[in-house]
Amino acid sequence: MTLSHKLTPVPFTNVRLTDRFWAPRIEINRAVTLPAEYTMLESTGRLAALDLKWKKGRPNPPHIFWDSDIAKWIEAASYSLATDPDAALDKLLDRVIAKLAKAQQPDGYLNSHYIVFEREGLDRRWTNLRDNHELYCAGHLIEAAVAHYQATGKQSLLDVMCRYADYIDRVFGRGRGKLRGYCGHEEIELALVKLYRVTGNPRYVKLAQYFVDERGRQPHYFDIEARRRGENPRAFWAGTYEYNQSHLPVREQTVVTGHAVRAMYLYSAMADLATETGDESLLAACERIWHSVVDERMYITGGIGPSARNEGFTVAYDLPDETAYAETCAAIGMVFWNHRLLQFNGDGKYADVMERALYNGTISGVSLDGTKFFYENPLASRGAHHRQGWFDCACCPPNIARLIASVSGYFYSTSEDGVWIHLYAESEANIMLHGRSIALRQATTYPWDGAVQVALRLDQPTEFTLRLRIPGWCERYTVRVNGKRVQGTPERGYVCLTRVWQNGDTVDLTLDMPVRLMAAHPQVRQMVGRVAIQRGPVVYCLEGVDHAISPLDRILIPLNTRWEIEHHAELLGGVVVLRATAKALQAQATEALYAPAAPPRYAPVQITAVPYHAWDNRAPGEMRVWFRAV
Repeated sequence: MTLSHKLTPVPFTNVRLTDRFWAPRIEINRAVTLPAEYTMLESTGRLAALDLKWKKGRPNPPHIFWDSDIAKWIEAASYSLATDPDAALDKLLDRVIAKLAKAQQPDGYLNSHYIVFEREGLDRRWTNLRDNHELYCAGHLIEAAVAHYQATGKQSLLDVMCRYADYIDRVFGRGRGKLRGYCGHEEIELALVKLYRVTGNPRYVKLAQYFVDERGRQPHYFDIEARRRGENPRAFWAGTYEYNQSHLPVREQTVVTGHAVRAMYLYSAMADLATETGDESLLAACERIWHSVVDERMYITGGIGPSARNEGFTVAYDLPDETAYAETCAAIGMVFWNHRLLQFNGDGKYADVMERALYNGTISGVSLDGTKFFYENPLASRGAHHRQGWFDCACCPPNIARLIASVSGYFYSTSEDGVWIHLYAESEANIMLHGRSIALRQATTYPWDGAVQVALRLDQPTEFTLRLRIPGWCERYTVRVNGKRVQGTPERGYVCLTRVWQNGDTVDLTLDMPVRLMAAHPQVRQMVGRVAIQRGPVVYCLEGVDHAISPLDRILIPLNTRWEIEHHAELLGGVVVLRATAKALQAQATEALYAPAAPPRYAPVQITAVPYHAWDNRAPGEMRVWFRAV
């Protein structure tokens, strides 16, 4: 990989999704999810904590990461405000921001837990960076401030967070009297790069670089601060600093380890810093670790992190289905990281992973009505796993809200020579290329169909290269320009069409979208001999509500199964379902728990597969993604 040929994402505010897949989700997110989440921030005491009136002995003390939940909601609401002006939401944001401004301390510090819960000793600030999320909360507040400023032009929260970032810069670093620390939960690193991009202040990108470069150096800072607290560093509950990716300096890391969300935020920051500083060593580290994730540790849904113990990674090819943790935030982090890597040289492999996570492992995290959420996203359930309205650790609900509110920002990029289309959906995009306006309109029912038409509107004839992504799952495709078929061999996953484009030109891309039975690598021991159902970018599952047979694992799918593809406009928000005849293993005629083996007997069974992202939106019941093959 090189740092040449950089791409620039087209802002989400320049892209309007008008399709039947994303547009309804964006509207539900705006009209239902954001108000519901605000109500939870209020009813759980998170917003009240900013009034700094809590006293010891009272119930509901401010938690160490409550501020981050508020911050992500502000960010999501700001994105929504940028595309859909709403006076009431604007005023609500102003009120929340006023609380944050009032809570800020004279020196710039802002953390409701420490200001209130540790009122007797604010000198306890920054004494447990390993566990207590101060810099993590600061990072999310910075991201919120940048989003609010970009959406409204108001500097109210941006000024607050610049003061906080300036204070953090005075506290941390390698200078005399500064702390040589960094956060146990990465986040502030990527946030500081965003703050630099909007303010132009180089102090912020330098501070981000310090936090990334200092991570994992010896003597280890988390050991030092633990001893200062009178603790034995070896008593760390996780047992290893692999948990927070500080076991080695980042450029020496080759294998993804530890907490999955922390890892994704760190790697996103490394990609951001590579962009801003031209540091190829950071990008090379990202590439090594990317292969460790995608080739050995990623679920077929784009989810990551099989273990509940560390909310993250274990060993290569350890991908259980029923006990999969696969946190919603981790899949969202995969989208963030792969979108960043995609901008370096336009390699479609990153867009493939981004798309896989977007259509499966992220949006499974929110119900279709926008009111309930998954923290964990298993690939099999016996019927007891359901979305909830909120969590004590509520990172996922506002995280999926901010992703959906800004999802249109992942569809297009520009480069020196043209326009890139990474994702497909009915949409309108207004793009500036070398000072000239290019309007693109996609007409498609993707992801349910592979036919995409791109129409161009230009003020004058313009020569540039239009790049159309050919997804990794697509084996056959055709491209036509103004009705005439053209040949094009993908370059890193994109067909390149270079010409002098005229107003009214059209490009028709047809992606062959058969149902495919997917097998896992043979070292994925839990899935040996099993298959999963995928069509286009969508992974499918079977739910108990559609089948009388139980458990669903009695169903076996023939490799030569013929599938019927049916669109149901009223089912699960409008989805394509897949129907086929499979085989059901018949139980032996005995009540004994164990009995002598006999040749298996099968009976035909009709199966109905629905998109994984939409499961648990009807009657409660079983769900399964992987099935034995026959």
